[in-house]
Amino acid sequence: MNYATIKTRDIANGPGVRVCLFVSGCTHHCKGCFNQEAWDFDFGQPFTQETIDYILDQLSPSFVKGLTLLGGEPFEPQNQPAIVELLRQIKAKYPEKSIWAFSGYLFDRDILVGRLGDPAVTREYLSYLDVLVDGPFVESKKNLTLRFRGSENQRLIDVPKSLASGEIVLWEDWQGNGRGLK
Repeated sequence: MNYATIKTRDIANGPGVRVCLFVSGCTHHCKGCFNQEAWDFDFGQPFTQETIDYILDQLSPSFVKGLTLLGGEPFEPQNQPAIVELLRQIKAKYPEKSIWAFSGYLFDRDILVGRLGDPAVTREYLSYLDVLVDGPFVESKKNLTLRFRGSENQRLIDVPKSLASGEIVLWEDWQGNGRGLK
C-alpha cells in the first residue's frame, strides 16, 4: 500500500484533534472528489513499519483523540491488510484512542457482506473502528453545513453498536460524550 499524506493535527475529519492517514488508491472516482491524485494506487510513498511508528508517535499526546483513515479508499481490498496491521498496533498501544474511517463503499451493501477482499481481514478491520462515514461523495448532494461528511447521502455509522445489533446505528454524539470522542 502507498499513502498520499499524513496530517498530524487535523480537526475536520472527526471529533477532537486527530491524526489523519490519507491512503492511495481508489476505484470510485467520484465527480468533484477533493483528492483525485490519491486515486492512483502508486501515488505517494510506500506504507512501511516506519510509517506506522511515525503515526504511533504522533498519536501519543493526550490531546490527540484518535486516528482517521481517508483516501483514496481505505477499504480497497489491496489497502486493507496494511491498515489492519496499523490498527492492531494502535489498539495495542492506545486502546483509548478512537478510530474513524471514511469509505465510498456502503457499510451494509459492500463491507459487511464481504464483497471487498478477504472477509476475515475486513471483519478484523471493522472490529477496530468506532465510526465509519460511508457512501460515495455525490457532488449534487454536497452540503458544506454537514459535520464530518461532504454530501448528504453519507452516513456516520457507530460501528460497534451496528455490529452488536445487526442493523445500522447512526453515530449522533455531537457533544463528545461517547465512543467517537474517546
